[in-house]
Amino acid sequence: MEKKKVVVGMSGGVDSSVAAWLLKEQGYDVIGVTMQIWQDEDTASMEENGGCCGLSAVEDARRVAAKLGIPYYVMNFKQEFKKQVMDYFVDEYIHGRTPNPCIACNRYVKWESLLRRSLEIGADYIATGHYARIKELSNGRLTLRTSATSSKDQTYALYNLTQEQLKRTLMPVGNFHKDEIRAMAELIGLKIAKKPDSQDICFVPDKDYASFIERSTGKKSVPGNFVASDGRVLGQHKGIINYTVGQRKGLGIALGYPVFVLKICPETNEVVLGSSEESMSRYVRADRLNFMSVPKLTGEQRVWAKIRYNHKGAWCTVKMTGEDEILCEFEQPQRAVTPGQAVVLYDKEYVLGGGIIIGDE
Repeated sequence: MEKKKVVVGMSGGVDSSVAAWLLKEQGYDVIGVTMQIWQDEDTASMEENGGCCGLSAVEDARRVAAKLGIPYYVMNFKQEFKKQVMDYFVDEYIHGRTPNPCIACNRYVKWESLLRRSLEIGADYIATGHYARIKELSNGRLTLRTSATSSKDQTYALYNLTQEQLKRTLMPVGNFHKDEIRAMAELIGLKIAKKPDSQDICFVPDKDYASFIERSTGKKSVPGNFVASDGRVLGQHKGIINYTVGQRKGLGIALGYPVFVLKICPETNEVVLGSSEESMSRYVRADRLNFMSVPKLTGEQRVWAKIRYNHKGAWCTVKMTGEDEILCEFEQPQRAVTPGQAVVLYDKEYVLGGGIIIGDE
């Protein structure tokens, strides 16, 4: 019987490298691919800044592929990445929202573009080194199940995948703990076994989002007013792209008590500040929905929800309030409900679905 062909997205890191090895061990015909997404043609910049997609990542992935005895290619996705991730990132910040570019990259580049290109070359599946598991439910729907290790679970950043994408995806590391993955890499002699995980947004490695946005748009950020909830002017800010809802540090303003960013208003160029108590809310409204374990939400449902990647999660009741809008009412107030971030809903250990936060009212 002919082996099933799988394209593994290889970042040069330990997780995707071991994913490729596991699939080869399971009898798949494995092809390694690194997605070239870095925009700068300058070699030194690519080497220094590329993160999971720079030149050093390509060299690490190439060495791993050679060690595993699998074919390896670099595919150019620069255009897709710029449009779907970088331009989206800039546009969201300009409009006072705080995006999660990894969610956009997963949905539109790693899955939509890589999957399409992989199917064109005759692959049956794509695979990644994400810590998540794919499960077919009794209703026939495919969904994500949280990984074996809660500290590394990556289902939050994958909630937006479609049924068709899940059907063509393998995630072999989701059943293992990180230390087990590193031990496997050591066992098979991979030099990247102890390589640290990439943490930063790959196209803003210095974490200076405002400077990146200014370079991308060619426009300097315009200062404006810090205001209180009642409209009182409290001081001047450096430009709305420098702030995110929930931010407390780096505001450059002293009011005698801790203050947090409550709201960003691009239409008036104001940043609303308030107390710790004011930064808490029981409500989250979201749109741009994607349901996973169900085709659509019916009635009210009590679910576990996360409102950002590193949020530990909390209980809420969710209901539809429009054709493409949900309202989540949390049992306990949550800090910093941030427009632009995702709210992801869980039914036990399965992803029910999620959407992009539009506010807390």
